[in-house]
Amino acid sequence: MLGCFVIITNVDHQFQKAGIDKSRLFYTQGDYGLWQCSVPCHGETYDNEAIIRQMVDKQKDLRVPTELIPYCLKCGKPMSMHLRCDDTFVQDEGWHRASNQYKAFIRKHANGIILYLELGVGNNTPVIIKYPFWQMTAANPHATYACINLENAGCPNEIKNQSICINADIGNVITSLSED
Repeated sequence: MLGCFVIITNVDHQFQKAGIDKSRLFYTQGDYGLWQCSVPCHGETYDNEAIIRQMVDKQKDLRVPTELIPYCLKCGKPMSMHLRCDDTFVQDEGWHRASNQYKAFIRKHANGIILYLELGVGNNTPVIIKYPFWQMTAANPHATYACINLENAGCPNEIKNQSICINADIGNVITSLSED
């Protein structure tokens, strides 16, 4: 049975919009769909879709009414986006659940035939996806590492024979593959 799991550093829900089941996603760097306390005084996050929609509907001159600005229900400080940008990032229950699901998927497929497909990962956070994919490919002779990136497609010499690296626009590559 074929399976997939997506580990991602983007926080914009594009994989969910494309129909990937949320239980197969690990948003390591946060989720724009969630608020967290800016302090943070506690380790929970909160869905923000309804309030964001209200903000959009009620804004005037690109300003949100002050009564719609969210504040933490526990400490009263402003809420902020659930985004890893400093040491206030909350790794909530959902984050830990997704992390554990990802780790279980990797363990289950560690020695089998597997494709580690890296799409557009830059050099900002290579320790999250790029380097682990290289290490897991090197540890498994049945693994293939594939990388499509506009400018940064590459791999270490140790896994070159197990790798496909394409320096091109991801959209163009996918379009050309779907035409064949």
